[in-house]
Amino acid sequence: MPPGRVIVLLAAGLLSIAGIAFGLAGQSASGPAAAGTPGPEVTRSARAERFQGSIMPDGVRAPDFTLRDQDGEPVSMRALRGRPAIVTFLYTTCEESCPAQAQQIKIGLDRLGRDVPALAVAVNPETDTPANANRFLVEQGMVGRMDIALGSRRELERVWKGFAIQPQLDDAEHQARTVLIDANGYQLVGFPLDQLTPERLAGDVRTLLAEARAGGAAR
Repeated sequence: MPPGRVIVLLAAGLLSIAGIAFGLAGQSASGPAAAGTPGPEVTRSARAERFQGSIMPDGVRAPDFTLRDQDGEPVSMRALRGRPAIVTFLYTTCEESCPAQAQQIKIGLDRLGRDVPALAVAVNPETDTPANANRFLVEQGMVGRMDIALGSRRELERVWKGFAIQPQLDDAEHQARTVLIDANGYQLVGFPLDQLTPERLAGDVRTLLAEARAGGAAR
C-alpha cells in the first residue's frame, strides 16, 4: 500500500476515535450516563420511599433549646445529636389524644426492640407542672423511656414555633404531632396522630438508625 494511503487511513481512524470519546464525554455530562447520578431531588425522592411517615422540607433543623424535665434535669436538642430522636407534643392533664400519643410511642419502642431518646414538649405550661408530668409518665408506663420538657409559655413558644406546632388554647386543641429527628439534628419525618402507628414509628426509627450507622444521608 502506498505510504500516502496509510497516512490517510491512520488519520481517519484517529478522528473516529476522537469522535467516540467526545460523544461519551457529552453523555457523561448531560445524557443517559448523567441520569444514573441522582441530583438533590432524586436523592430526596429515593430517601422518601424508605419512610412511612411524611417527609418534611429539607434543611429544617430541630430548634435548639435548653429546658427542664419532670425531674428538674436539663434537656436540650443539642444533647441528642448523633442519634435519632422522637419528639412529640402533649399536655399532662390531657385525657384523650395525649395518652394515645404516649402509648403509640411506647409500643413503637417495644416493636423496635430498643429505646431511643423520646421527648414530649409541654403545650399547656399553666398546668404542665413537674408533679403532673411525673404522674402522666407513671400512668402511661413511660418512666425512664420518655422525658417531658417543661417551661414557661415564653420559654416554650420558641420551641413550638421551631416545630410549627400550635399549643393548647382555650378555644383550640393543640397539634398532636410526632416528629422524628435524624442524627444530624434535622426534622425529617412527621406523623399526625391519625397516621401514627407503632409499626410505622418503629420502621422509620429503624431506617434512621441504619442511616446513622452508615454515616447519615445526603441532604
